Amino acid sequence: MDWSIPLGASSPYSPVANNLTPAGNSGGYDLFLDLCSGSANCSQDICRYNRFMTDLYSVSAKYYDEAYATLEDLRDLQFYLEMARRTGGPVLELACGTGRVLLPIAQQGLRIDGVDSSPAMLDQLQQKLAREPQYVRELAATSLGDLRSYRSERKYALVIIPFRPLQHMYTVQDQLAALNTAAFHLASGGLLAFDVFYPRFESLLAGLGEETLELQWTRKNDPTTSVRRYLRKESVDKINQNFSAQFVYRTYRDDKLIKEETAPLKMSYYTYPHLRALFLLTGLDIVEEYGSCEKAPLDNDSREMVFVLQRCPANRRRKTE
Repeated sequence: MDWSIPLGASSPYSPVANNLTPAGNSGGYDLFLDLCSGSANCSQDICRYNRFMTDLYSVSAKYYDEAYATLEDLRDLQFYLEMARRTGGPVLELACGTGRVLLPIAQQGLRIDGVDSSPAMLDQLQQKLAREPQYVRELAATSLGDLRSYRSERKYALVIIPFRPLQHMYTVQDQLAALNTAAFHLASGGLLAFDVFYPRFESLLAGLGEETLELQWTRKNDPTTSVRRYLRKESVDKINQNFSAQFVYRTYRDDKLIKEETAPLKMSYYTYPHLRALFLLTGLDIVEEYGSCEKAPLDNDSREMVFVLQRCPANRRRKTE
């Protein structure tokens, strides 16, 4: 597998509303609700939410932190920490997952709100947050809902979408909706930062139907067991620019397979002109662009596309609307 390593991403959708509400053209994620951090009814609300929706990340959430802790080339955290320090907060993270980026920002003493579609991911985050000092707990809040339709009254100096959640937006309409969500929450002069992988077209069709061992690690809560994560590529849609695959998690004890679980993976991929068109349609200007989260130049050797954006002046927005 070599589409762009690592393939994983935070869960993509994000929050809003205390009751179930239609969210427009959002497919299976038309229903959403808002779960505020620290709510006494948080667990009950997650259970109620699960009765209406299937959590596509219920399997991956269990392994997420341990899996990605093994990746030495996952170097986005320092970029987003620097962006948070640069703006001074408050920060909104769309598709915050298990808090891999959210918690370190709060630990720096900056206010951050996180939104995600996956109750399982947010449950992992809440468990970690409960172990943090009080000042961190007070600086971080989480919500459950849909990235494409989330709206709150708060505006932010920085909105971040780390580790490719935008690649879980499969249609132009959804891609525009997600960027509009981010733009809506920007304070005056606020910045939006996100990253996506740069597609390797020569690798997309290679090895369809085959399994590739991606990651393996020893479980922290049971050192006698290890987990191996395989990726099985299933299909590529060149017209709509997305691919489908399965993560296969195999758990071993003394090299004997004791459990196997699978989780679906579908990701879109972008070209640079495609992204520029989306920015134009959502009234966003490029402030900075990089070929990696280490700020390498964006060129033909890049494996990532990283953008820092801001809302364009109001008079220019009116001309494009």
